[in-house]
Amino acid sequence: MTDQKKQLLEKTYQDWMALFLDENTPLDKLESLVIPDIMGYGTTVEEKVFGVVALRDLILLGREQGRNLEDMQMQLKQPDLRRIISGNDMAIYAGEVSISYKLAGITNHIPLRISTIFIYQDDVWKVTHWHGSVGVETEEGDTWHADELQLKNQKLEKLVEERTAELKQSIADLKATQTQLIHAEKMASLGELTAGIAHEIQNPLNFVNNFSEVSSELIAEMNEELDTGDLEEAKAISVDIKQNLEKITHHGKRADSIVKGMLQHSSSGTGKKEPTDINQLTDEYFRLAYHGLRAKDKSFNATLETDYDENLKKVDVIPQDIGRVILNLFTNAFYAVDEKKAKLKSEDYKPTVSVSTEKTKDKVIIIVRDNGLGIPDQVRDKIFQPFFTTKPTGKGTGLGLSMSYDIIKTHKGTLEVDTESGTYTEFKIILPIKKTATP
Repeated sequence: MTDQKKQLLEKTYQDWMALFLDENTPLDKLESLVIPDIMGYGTTVEEKVFGVVALRDLILLGREQGRNLEDMQMQLKQPDLRRIISGNDMAIYAGEVSISYKLAGITNHIPLRISTIFIYQDDVWKVTHWHGSVGVETEEGDTWHADELQLKNQKLEKLVEERTAELKQSIADLKATQTQLIHAEKMASLGELTAGIAHEIQNPLNFVNNFSEVSSELIAEMNEELDTGDLEEAKAISVDIKQNLEKITHHGKRADSIVKGMLQHSSSGTGKKEPTDINQLTDEYFRLAYHGLRAKDKSFNATLETDYDENLKKVDVIPQDIGRVILNLFTNAFYAVDEKKAKLKSEDYKPTVSVSTEKTKDKVIIIVRDNGLGIPDQVRDKIFQPFFTTKPTGKGTGLGLSMSYDIIKTHKGTLEVDTESGTYTEFKIILPIKKTATP
């Protein structure tokens, strides 16, 4: 081979490698350095090149990735092998490129091996085939990397075990936190009811006290009649006493039911469904929520409207859970009308909250509606997400509607919302009736 032909081969090799190593090398030289149907394999499974266009795309991809690496440096070493064959018209070059870059502050070194086949035609050398590979260090005798892969698998298995243990602990912590948050939400809702409970329980207690005092006076009168021998009058008085005792029992049971209801509300419950009077449950929480707010803010007033379906019999639900849902909807409704009243400052606005129940063939529907501020369109899809709230800091946890949605879902029902910003909000609880019990 002539010296001129050798020099041309060496220059072609240098120009070829510069395409990969120097991003400033213009790609318009590519077609003069390679044959049109060049083929080659890169260092990854996907890097299969057939043709100039695919090769150009691969070079551009490598340059783009290199720009994103810190202190990227590539150095071409002298070829380990130069071989001239086929009458000095074909050459094979096998060489190594030392690549280094920093990742997370650590310098990484990669030995890249490149083999290139050149052919000489029309007085120029061109690349016809190339192949790239990354040299991997292994133990002596581990040609197929079996020992190395086994070691990597052991490390991965250990890492998976560690991560699994961490995930299990994280899940346990999350469950514990969730339990605490749910308990806090229950206690917060119970706090909302405290004043309402005091108001509701005061009425039956007043009746008990009044009828007890009257009965005490009647007993004294009856004793006097007995002393005088007037048995007829004594019997008449005893009838009045008996009626008073019946009224005392009735109002005592009413107070007892309020206390039991609140104990159910604050407890985790058994999670068992039981026949429940939906109308009574709804009405009780409606009054408790309203009087609870009135006790905290004497200036608050709202028109309460009810429309209960008298054909609605007892339905199998978890009463304390459904009670929490209803209470949350009432509390939100009263908050909405109160906020609108404060915003409008108009005597023409009449805050109104209504509740109605309806029984269809296989469903019971509870509708809570208010003429408050409504829900803006941009947040409507988020209201059932945990911790999302439109209330100011300290006024809401963002768990009420999320918990309500989950509770209704566990009852195989749906919780729907219809709203118009600035006008109204209507929540609709739809529960399936699988089993109806007699009252």
